[in-house]
Amino acid sequence: MQYEITAPKSLNMTVKLPASKSISNRALIINALADNDSLPENLSDCDDTEVIVQALKEAPYEINIKAAGTAMRFMTAYLSTRLNEEHVLTGTERMKHRPIHILVDALRLLGADIEYMGEEGFPPLLIKGRKLAGGRLEVPGNVSSQFISALLLIGPCLSNGLSLRLTGDIISRPYIDLTLWMMREFGANADWSAFDTITVTGTPYRQRSYYIENDWSAASYWYEMMALTRQEDAEIRLEGLMDGSKQGDSSVRYIFSLLGVKTTFATTQEGVPTTVTLSHSGRCVPRLEYDFVNSPDLAQTFVVCCCMLGVPFHFHGLSTLKIKETDRIEALKTEARKLGFVIHDKNNSELIWDGERCEPQAEVAIDTYEDHRMALAFAPAVFRLNHLLINNPAVVSKSYPQFWNDLRTAGFQVKSEE
Repeated sequence: MQYEITAPKSLNMTVKLPASKSISNRALIINALADNDSLPENLSDCDDTEVIVQALKEAPYEINIKAAGTAMRFMTAYLSTRLNEEHVLTGTERMKHRPIHILVDALRLLGADIEYMGEEGFPPLLIKGRKLAGGRLEVPGNVSSQFISALLLIGPCLSNGLSLRLTGDIISRPYIDLTLWMMREFGANADWSAFDTITVTGTPYRQRSYYIENDWSAASYWYEMMALTRQEDAEIRLEGLMDGSKQGDSSVRYIFSLLGVKTTFATTQEGVPTTVTLSHSGRCVPRLEYDFVNSPDLAQTFVVCCCMLGVPFHFHGLSTLKIKETDRIEALKTEARKLGFVIHDKNNSELIWDGERCEPQAEVAIDTYEDHRMALAFAPAVFRLNHLLINNPAVVSKSYPQFWNDLRTAGFQVKSEE
């Protein structure tokens, strides 16, 4: 399937954003470890969350988490603690080529019984749950934060707790901090005991009701639209966000202020969801240099946005992009070239655009590589084009199922081409 997108002539829209996938997935695992039968409120309706809900509800012998990386990491740790249970954990072909050996090695050191059913170091996994004692662990700090969060989430269920030392550079620290904050919200004793060490005691989780904040990652695409529209009085209102949010991608408001987008909160009361209004500030930097080590999921948004604005950039901290749903570094270079932009990469962790252009394709169709963020990040580019074609647009269901409907409500023309 292919969508043809045309931008609206004016942009004035109130958007009810999807619930945070990051918070939803963590809350579900903690909730299950607390043996709470009641689900958290305002759960995300995205694919990644739905596969966890179904796995926890039905607990089949074979659990297929499809393309959900977070679910693969979190469920691997969770199932390792389920006494006298045995499960096969599998996913899509792409998932079977996403490495998981660092997490499996760490869980085995804690006493977990996990076997590879195919290629060594990759899913599918055969997991036999047992009581884990816990103890001291060292893992690299520059791996996916989801590996680290998966270990932390089960920490309160380990009889000796967990002392986790992160070696080398620590990336995506806000996601680790989000995990620790949520653990404490459910009564766990978990925090940094040193700059590179996290200590979790064996204090069990307590049952409680919990409300999920809406998603700052999803908000980033509406920020991109505001940055790219030439309508001076454009206004976008985003519902259900919090000032002082623990979501790492809430940094989007600060980065987009450099590209001319102003953020106004209806209320700044801590922990209270509110409406955020986006408008033009009229100020845009001539060049953007930023380290995305703490928010790599925002990189695609800013690569596309800066190209379309004609703002050269040098982005660092992108090492994890190569092991996401696709190799996002190569995917971005390939698709940007279709639009006439020549982006270079460096050290498998940097993307650079110095303004170099090439001949754009006459009829651009963006390939999405089974990656939701490719579709979500490129769609707003239509504000600087006559129209844009997006291949396999249904991939947005992974994190933002209502995205295309929200665009239609905002006045976009979204036509389906089979």
